[in-house]
This record gives sequence, C-alpha cells and structure tokens, in this order.
Amino acid sequence: MNACELTAAVTAIANTIACRLNDDEIAVLSALLVQLGDTLALIAVQRDVCCKKKE
Repeated sequence: MNACELTAAVTAIANTIACRLNDDEIAVLSALLVQLGDTLALIAVQRDVCCKKKE
C-alpha cells in the first residue's frame, strides 16, 4: 500500500466511524487513539534507547 492509498483508507475509516458516533463519542475515541499512539511511540523510543545502551 502506498502513501496515497494509506491516507485514503484512513480517511474512509474515519468517515465510517464518524457516521456511527455522536460528537461526544467521536471526541472520546479521538482522545483514546491519540493516547494509544503516544504510548506506542514512547514504547518504541524506550526500546531503541535500551538497545543502544546494551551495545
């Protein structure tokens, strides 16, 4: 999947979700997904730092 296909797929998913949720539910889901992304980014950075320390 190239970058254009990926962004189109994400947009389609967002539109599908938005059609089924009210504004409050969208806000909560959005905050949850931001937290998930931030946590995964932190885990990835922490693993990278730990691996470099072992070398």
